[in-house]
Amino acid sequence: MFTLIDRQMFWSFVKSYLVVLTSLLTLYIIVDLFTNLDDFAGKNKPVRDIVTDILTFYGYQLTQIFDRLCEAIALLASMFAIAMMQRSNEQVPLLAAGISTWRIVTPILAGAFLTLSLTVVNSELIIPRIADKLMSTKEDPHAVKEVPVRGSYEPNGIHIEGEKADRLTRVVHNLRVTIPESVAGTLVHLTAKQALFHPDERSERGGRWELMQTNPPEIEGWDRKNPILEPLDTGRFLLHVREVDFSSITRNPNWFSFASTTRLYQEMQRADVARIPSLAVLFHVRIVRPILGMTLVLLGVSVILQDQHRNVFISAGICLMLCGMFFGMVYGCKMMGEGDLVSPALAAWLPVIVFGPFSLVLFDAVQT
Repeated sequence: MFTLIDRQMFWSFVKSYLVVLTSLLTLYIIVDLFTNLDDFAGKNKPVRDIVTDILTFYGYQLTQIFDRLCEAIALLASMFAIAMMQRSNEQVPLLAAGISTWRIVTPILAGAFLTLSLTVVNSELIIPRIADKLMSTKEDPHAVKEVPVRGSYEPNGIHIEGEKADRLTRVVHNLRVTIPESVAGTLVHLTAKQALFHPDERSERGGRWELMQTNPPEIEGWDRKNPILEPLDTGRFLLHVREVDFSSITRNPNWFSFASTTRLYQEMQRADVARIPSLAVLFHVRIVRPILGMTLVLLGVSVILQDQHRNVFISAGICLMLCGMFFGMVYGCKMMGEGDLVSPALAAWLPVIVFGPFSLVLFDAVQT
């Protein structure tokens, strides 16, 4: 039952959360902006265009900044809500009325859980939809400049690479295709001065590469019934692919950081061997992240409630120290997992194994 006191505590948490959220996001943007202002201000660039680029860039980046700070925001909001309750001497009358400390802070923990759930919505639904914008650089906030092209393999062994690509027209310059002997009967090398990708409308992946101005212009002895490469005209071919589309060879090396958990699982089934550790670690971190967030909140709340007479700044300092140790271990385990020193599952769950019982013991030791 949600009582009047519960609503008051929950509303106190919401107000604290909004204040902390606005403060940290604003501070992050201001520091980052003044550090990288020269990247936005190109040569002879009008002020209006600079302001537009800044607003566009950070408008999209807000989702990523929130994703990085969400646990810290929930922790600070919980701390401030409890500190305000103690400062107003609201806890002592409630304890005298027979209400336990656990029951008093339940609305705050519920609020922390709800706000941490926003992180899941943000990372699974919002960030993947605007991933292209998030991968844009400060020098190119509208993603109009040409990008380098990386090589990739099809499941049947066909290798595709190129030099540069235009993201607006989806054209790749100097696309090189190597078809192995197992597919063509003989080793085939094709270089297209320009290649345009046509996605498959019936599937999320795959499609056709239209190779134009190829060298050689014709392939001697090529079987025209082969469904992989379809000759259209002299110097013009249609290459059918299942995996290597335009995005797969032009995307940022850290593209999977912006992918949903479902997409990560799909990529783990087909990713190159060198990328499997990073993908697997991120996949397990996504699963365990809500638990990590609540563990951190429990640690902070327990520290604040341990001593009601302790100065709030001292409690906040202890809490931030624990927070630093917590995140240090999280990122340390992540690095060990990506370095293949420990298994991806252990790298993600080890901070919970270490700090989870400790946070429960601290919370249980709170005077009720």
